Amino acid sequence: MVLNTDSKAPASLRWFVAITPLAGAMVFPLVVPLVMARVGIGAGVGVALVLSALWFVAMLKTSEMPH
Repeated sequence: MVLNTDSKAPASLRWFVAITPLAGAMVFPLVVPLVMARVGIGAGVGVALVLSALWFVAMLKTSEMPH
């Protein structure tokens, strides 16, 4: 049983879904080494954990799975 076959996501949501993988792939390798160089390795590892967790959640929330 399919409830909404004609519904389209708002343009802003479609833009967010499209940009999420690219943004995470670009931001992560830039931010983590910068934090490691300026603050320290521990802070860089912490930022890596937080960024990867947020990116993972964002990817799960915006995933387009078949029903």
